[in-house]
Amino acid sequence: MDLATLLGLLLGVACIMIAILIGGSAMAYVNAPSMFIVIGGATAATLTAFPMARFIRLPKVASKVFFNKTGDPIELISQLVELAEVARRDGILALENMTEQMEEPFLVNGLRMAVDGTDPEIIQQIMETELENTIERHESSRGLLDAMGRYAPAFGMIGTLIGLVAMLSNMDDPSKIGAGMAAALITTLYGSMLANIIFLPMSDKLALRSAEETLNKTIIIQGVMAIQSGDNPRNVESKLKTFLPPGQRPVEDDQKAA
Repeated sequence: MDLATLLGLLLGVACIMIAILIGGSAMAYVNAPSMFIVIGGATAATLTAFPMARFIRLPKVASKVFFNKTGDPIELISQLVELAEVARRDGILALENMTEQMEEPFLVNGLRMAVDGTDPEIIQQIMETELENTIERHESSRGLLDAMGRYAPAFGMIGTLIGLVAMLSNMDDPSKIGAGMAAALITTLYGSMLANIIFLPMSDKLALRSAEETLNKTIIIQGVMAIQSGDNPRNVESKLKTFLPPGQRPVEDDQKAA
């Protein structure tokens, strides 16, 4: 569970609720027709824009925001350096049994191709193609949340216009104008809240998840290619560390001793 995501969501809702309670009655902000227009309209527009197969994956996509399965790149580099040491000492065939204990399918597939003696260019091409397809799937998933983040405020405005038309068409009782105006504006509030508290922040978090996974898979590709070519483990480590920001790179043992 990603506590930052959960905390941000709860904090955003809490801030708005506190502001509402300080300003007056919370029931004044409850309007079922307005919520129906925003949620129903945004859902309908998203269904129009995307295939059904992609839309029904929305709950699974949203769950990735709260549950981060991306590994630590520092630990990944350490694992690849260890594999490079085994391959250099015992030969690359010694890695075959080690793949059975690994949890990263992308790394397992790359190592198995290397153990089988597949041409390095073919291995790199296959792994890079899989990475490109992964990035494309992530962008497709983000597109759903981005779309709902755009459609929700738009339908909020549509609901407000509907409310204004209904209010202006019944001007016989001036005392009801204020209440009618408030009800009309609530729809815009709902649309903005859903977009800026839920849909758009979740889309941004998915972009971060995608960048993290892309980094890890890029490290794996370079690590597998270095292992297959028999590079020195120390050179493998130095090469893979370049993918990390300077502040996140592990300190060498000799530097620690100094």
